[in-house]
Amino acid sequence: MTNTPVKRTGTPVKHTVPKSTLRAADLLPTGTLGLRSRKLRALLSGLGIAIGIASIVAVLGITRSSQSNLLTQLDQLGTNLLTVVNGESQDGAETQLEATAAPMIRQVPKVLSVAPTAQLTGARVYLNDHVPPGQTGGRVVRACDATLLSTLDGSLLTGRFLDPGPYPVTVLGYEAATTLGIKQVGPSTRVWLGGHWFTVTGILRPFPFAPEIDRSALVSFAAATRLLDYDGRPSRVYLRADPDHVSDVLEVLAPTASPVDPARVDVNRPSDALTAQLAAKESGAALILGLGAIALLVGAIGIANVMVISVLERRSEIGLRRALGAARLHVAAQFLTESLVLSALGGAAGLLFGSTVTAVMAYNRGWAILIPPQALWGGLAVAITAGALAGLYPALRAARVPPTDALRTV
Repeated sequence: MTNTPVKRTGTPVKHTVPKSTLRAADLLPTGTLGLRSRKLRALLSGLGIAIGIASIVAVLGITRSSQSNLLTQLDQLGTNLLTVVNGESQDGAETQLEATAAPMIRQVPKVLSVAPTAQLTGARVYLNDHVPPGQTGGRVVRACDATLLSTLDGSLLTGRFLDPGPYPVTVLGYEAATTLGIKQVGPSTRVWLGGHWFTVTGILRPFPFAPEIDRSALVSFAAATRLLDYDGRPSRVYLRADPDHVSDVLEVLAPTASPVDPARVDVNRPSDALTAQLAAKESGAALILGLGAIALLVGAIGIANVMVISVLERRSEIGLRRALGAARLHVAAQFLTESLVLSALGGAAGLLFGSTVTAVMAYNRGWAILIPPQALWGGLAVAITAGALAGLYPALRAARVPPTDALRTV
């Protein structure tokens, strides 16, 4: 065998380093390495984001569900219900209007229906005749006629409404029946009312616009005149006006009900109370949303702090990857992915918790469960954005670590 001489040209051989690449499939496992190795730290870091997002979703969901319930009540009961009263006495009882108040109000143009009532201050209602007189439970006795139910657009929970005759029968408001412990009506269901036994013929459903009716035991005008010394003067008048002319009717009700002293007459629009509740809920929601935003900011700062500490702790890892050919962009992507995953998990947990709180609250209150879609996708988008901003500086800092400086800590 002969040795063939190798020709040496003197040209140095160039060794090329393969270009560093980071596949998309490797980005998630690499980016979550720090989270998987420090689970408790990751949990505590994502908790701030979760609390902020949960607050925002719960506030928006509960507010929307509550507002929907109030708007449903407004739609059902209408905004054209008005009440006319003559103020209250020192003991809180309604003072009487003129006997001509209801007939005169019926003559006002654009008034659709009128229902006069009278609080009978000398009568009280008890479960039996052995109850001490002072234990009224806030219940009152009120005289009315059949127009009350139609004017208030009310309905009965059970039983039937009053007959116009002078019979000792009564219909209980929802709250009055509850405090008396009466749930069913029948021929044997009686209450001690104004010194007489009255048979309970019905129980009303709640009246959101007329809570005073809920606390009342209702009797007919004829029965009040014959048994309870009623003098024929009302103390409160309910009326329905044409929805397009409510303001016009409001202006003339006081002088119509009391031409002699209209300044003493109070004219109210009960739906204004629900409108005020809507405004109050909106302002309260804005305040709590601000607190949720602060919690979200605190969570983002917490993530940024944890990521900076993670960069300092993992300098040797960064140096090793850089020495093996990892580009700065790849190191930055790794830490930015870690921050995004952490904030996304916190945001998802916040969405779940906030939605659960909304559902439980709405179910307990009997509301429709309404969570704005913007709160769901918007909440997750805000969480991811917060994570991106929180992780941007730590990611850039990790990318700027020189391999030689990092490897000195190994």
